[in-house]
Amino acid sequence: MSEQRRSTNARAYRMGKRAEDVAETRRRIVEAAVRLHGTVGPAATTIAGIADAAGVTRLTVYRHFPDDEVLFDACSAHWLGAQRLPDVERWRAEADPAERLRVGLADLYRFYRDGVTMLRRVHRDRAELPATHQQRLDDTDARNRDALLEVFGTIDQRRAALIGHAVSFWTWHSLCVDNGLPQDAAVEAMTALVMG
Repeated sequence: MSEQRRSTNARAYRMGKRAEDVAETRRRIVEAAVRLHGTVGPAATTIAGIADAAGVTRLTVYRHFPDDEVLFDACSAHWLGAQRLPDVERWRAEADPAERLRVGLADLYRFYRDGVTMLRRVHRDRAELPATHQQRLDDTDARNRDALLEVFGTIDQRRAALIGHAVSFWTWHSLCVDNGLPQDAAVEAMTALVMG
């Protein structure tokens, strides 16, 4: 093998190794941030804390994530990628309004139950989140509400308000966590309230 080819191969190896190291560092930072968001919450998570948990310097965190929004985007994508998300299209397959409510709320409440540790802290610290993420939470609630509401045809303010209340994380938390209602009973209670 010629000296030039050996040099080219060595350079390519170093570049590949550097890219792997950069990706590994980024992954460690994101995982550290997700852990902190899930334990102390986004409001109490600091760059210094993330750097310490990831085993890097604060400058390294800033090099990978120049602002809170970019970091929060990466954390959200990482955490959501590990969850079984609610399947709104499956809800829409239900033509009967009461059944759609049951299917949709059961799916949504299962997601809340499975992610309660993170979701409780994110919703608690909502005011401290980047504005785009606050809007994303609102948009998700609106999308869920609308998917359950659209089957009714004529939409009245009372029904829209009750379904909006039913899809709220805090409604589920109050019923199932704070007051110990079994999840299926919470689904039935909210369905009865909306249909009544």
